[in-house]
Amino acid sequence: MTIPRRSWRGAGAFAAAAVVGLAGGVISAGPAAAHTPTWDVTCSEVTLNLTAYSSKAVNEVTVSVEGGEVLLPTTEFGREYRTSTPIKLPAHDKELTIRLVVKAGDDDKFSRNETKTAEVCEGNTPSAPPSTEPPAPETPEPSETATEPATAPSESATETAPAPAEPSSSAPDLAETGSSSATPVIGGAAVAVLLAGGGILWSVRKRRTAQH
Repeated sequence: MTIPRRSWRGAGAFAAAAVVGLAGGVISAGPAAAHTPTWDVTCSEVTLNLTAYSSKAVNEVTVSVEGGEVLLPTTEFGREYRTSTPIKLPAHDKELTIRLVVKAGDDDKFSRNETKTAEVCEGNTPSAPPSTEPPAPETPEPSETATEPATAPSESATETAPAPAEPSSSAPDLAETGSSSATPVIGGAAVAVLLAGGGILWSVRKRRTAQH
């Protein structure tokens, strides 16, 4: 059986197209398998495994807490970047959003900007931050001795105070400087006695004269 020449040409064109398609599939599969940013987040750490990047380009990676501190400052790498020691997360009592930013130097379509959530570890209670407020001034308690009146007499002073001296009975009486209320009566009595004596004396003399 003789195959027409035109059929041979059609079969050759089909085979060539198949080869080109297969080669294109292999070529397109190469970039698809490259640039593999694998990373993992737990409640306490972050691990990175960035592989199959272009060694001829300068690639960059950054890890940070969303709205918080930077865990891994922007770091340049070549074909791959692996964390030999996991990146530690700060102590937290609520979920944290961790952001990974990878910038591919050969083509921006291989760059990544992804986030993952870090759960709260069991028993992980961060200590309270130290207070910045100055301590309140202490109010001194009133002393018991301070409440007593300063002029209160001392018991010992009262006991030892000398008693007032009593006047001695042997002391001479002081002269009276004022007139007594009995002076007129005494004077009148003396005058009466003198008058009575004078009358008696006159009467005796008269009687004697009459007898002689």
